[in-house]
Amino acid sequence: MIRDRRRAWTPLAEATAGKEDGLMKISAVIPVYNEAESLVRLHEELSTVAKAHDYDMDIVFVDDGSDDGTWEQVESLAARDTRVQGIRFRRNFGKAAALRAGFQVAEGEVVFTLDGDLQDDPAEIPRFLEAIEQGLDVVSGWKKVRHDPWHKVGPSRIFNWMVSRVTGVRLHDHNCGFKAYRRPLLAEIRLYGEMHRFIPVLAAAKGWKVGEVVVNHRKREFGKSKYGVLRMVKGFLDLLTVSFLTGFGQRPQHLLGTLGLVAFAAGGIGLSVLTGCWVVTRTVDGYELLHLHQRAVFYFSIVSLLLGAQFMSVGILAEMMTAHRSRDEGFYSIAERTGTADNDPDT
Repeated sequence: MIRDRRRAWTPLAEATAGKEDGLMKISAVIPVYNEAESLVRLHEELSTVAKAHDYDMDIVFVDDGSDDGTWEQVESLAARDTRVQGIRFRRNFGKAAALRAGFQVAEGEVVFTLDGDLQDDPAEIPRFLEAIEQGLDVVSGWKKVRHDPWHKVGPSRIFNWMVSRVTGVRLHDHNCGFKAYRRPLLAEIRLYGEMHRFIPVLAAAKGWKVGEVVVNHRKREFGKSKYGVLRMVKGFLDLLTVSFLTGFGQRPQHLLGTLGLVAFAAGGIGLSVLTGCWVVTRTVDGYELLHLHQRAVFYFSIVSLLLGAQFMSVGILAEMMTAHRSRDEGFYSIAERTGTADNDPDT
C-alpha cells in the first residue's frame, strides 16, 4: 500500500547528477550480534552488487555487544576496505539502538538495513532502488517465501496482519529487516525500545510514501535466531505504543481527556440518579436509599468520578510534556569505533 505525502521528492538520477564520478551514493547499515561467521561473505556480496551496478556504497556494521569475535571481523574488514565503518556497543542495547547509531554515520542518499545472518540477499538492492526511483520513500522487503521454522512464521504472520489492521499501513511483512529509506526521513523518526520494526508505520504517519517489494529469503547457514517466544508479547505492546504515538502523539489529551470525560460523566450521572430517586421516592425496588453506601452503583459512580479526574489530569501532564519535550539524548554507550567516519553517532 502506498501512502500519499505532500512533499517534493528528488529523483535519484538528479541526486547523483552533480557527482564527479556519477556513482549513486548508498549506505548499508547492518546491526550484528554474534555474526562472526557470516560477515566476510556478506561484505563480499555487498561489494559485488556495488561494483556491478556502480554504487558508491558505504557499509556500517554496528556490533550490538557480541562476544564471539564479531568485532574482530569488523576491524579486519575496515582495515582492508575504507568503505567499511564499525561501531561497537559496550553491551547489548537492542536492534533499534544499533540502527540509530548506524543511521547517524550513514552518508548515502538511500540507506539500507539488512540483517547480518545472510538470510537477506544483497542482490535485491537494485529492486529496492527501482521502487524508490518510482516515488517511494520507504521500501520494505516482503519475504513471500520464507525459510524459517513454522513456530516463527506463524506468529509473524499474525503479527503482520494485526499491525496492518491497526495502523492502516498494509504491508505483508513488517518484521522484515531488509528495508530501504530515503535519508531525509530518518532524521524525523525517533527510535527506541524495539520500534525499529515500526519505522514504515511512523514514516507513513508523517506523510512519507511507503511500499514493499518481494525479496529472496535464504535459509539460515550460520548462528541461530535472536527472537524468542516473548517477541509476540513485546510486539503487541509496542503496537499499542505506536498506535498511540501515531494517532495521539501530539495531542494526548484528545484520547486521555475523552476517556476522562466519559468516566466522569458516567459517575456523575450515576450519583445524580441515586440522589434523585432518594429525594423523590425514598425507595427504589423496595430498597431504602437513605443509606446510599449499600448500593453497588454508588461505588461504581465514585470510582468513575475518580478515574475521570485521573485520566484528565494525566492528559494535561502529557500535553505539558509534549509541549516542552526535552532534547532527545542517546541511550546507548559506544566502546570504540573503526573505519573512516566524520560523523559522531553520539551527537
